[in-house]
Amino acid sequence: MEELSLRNYAHLGDAVWEIFVREYVILKTSSSKMLHKMTTDRVNAGFQADMLNFISDDLTEEEHELARRARNLPIPVGRRSIQNIYRPSTAFEVLIGYWYLEDKERLEVFYKKFRSTEFFS
Repeated sequence: MEELSLRNYAHLGDAVWEIFVREYVILKTSSSKMLHKMTTDRVNAGFQADMLNFISDDLTEEEHELARRARNLPIPVGRRSIQNIYRPSTAFEVLIGYWYLEDKERLEVFYKKFRSTEFFS
């Protein structure tokens, strides 16, 4: 498979992350209000930046390089005021998208790590 652009990995990673979160929260409640809150609490730039920080020590050199390149992508004008959150969030989405397409076993390793933390309790 031809390697995608970092933006394309991020675009896919955003969707994959949201599905992961939604699959998780539907097991926690059937309240539509709580489903929405639990999802939006975890599918946002700040939370995703925190998740990148959380997994940082477990990344390989190649994954660190991928995240570094993603953090250095040009920032859309509307997001420049929050670039300290937006940049690592984008890097996180790139990693999720990359693992989804290139290494689902590695993605599952991190899914297990996410599920086992207080972030997902």
